Amino acid sequence: MKFVSLFTKTPNHKRFNYTPRFYDPKEDERKEREERLRRELEREQGIQPENSGDYRSRIAGSFQHSRKRSNKGKSELNAVLLRSGLLLFLALFAMSFLQWGKDSLYMLLVFVPVYFYLKFRK
Repeated sequence: MKFVSLFTKTPNHKRFNYTPRFYDPKEDERKEREERLRRELEREQGIQPENSGDYRSRIAGSFQHSRKRSNKGKSELNAVLLRSGLLLFLALFAMSFLQWGKDSLYMLLVFVPVYFYLKFRK
């Protein structure tokens, strides 16, 4: 008798029931066509409201429509302009510091309060 087999569980074969399904694309297409015709007839007769029914018709272009309505492009343009303005300012400050030295720091001390006043004057 094995000492290890007393404490371990011996593996069993796993069994499963698999019932194969038969898919008929023609029958599925026929059912879909019948349902669509039934909905159209109900709409024409006034039984079913126009907007109720298939949820896909409501979802069809909603993502593109909301993308067109968003102002994401405008905010991205503002961010790009802000970054490029900041980089331009830093480059000009570095060149002025190399050219004039400490005088450019004093100009910076004048510029910063003016900038904040213009930005937050609302």
